[in-house]
Amino acid sequence: MKFKVVIREGEDGWYVVEVPSFPGCISQGKTIEEALENIKEAIELHLEPDEDFITVGSGQIAEVTV
Repeated sequence: MKFKVVIREGEDGWYVVEVPSFPGCISQGKTIEEALENIKEAIELHLEPDEDFITVGSGQIAEVTV
């Protein structure tokens, strides 16, 4: 999967990366390369289901690969 990200240089000289598709999904790094690696991890964590918060009532839970 590919996602568009926004890279900005912060006031402290670090690079901040945000994912517009996922509000609040943000990371940073000392270099652009490091920031991009870090945002990959943040996206992966964002996409992981948090089964502690899943409530399905009388429904079923299934996995789907995207």
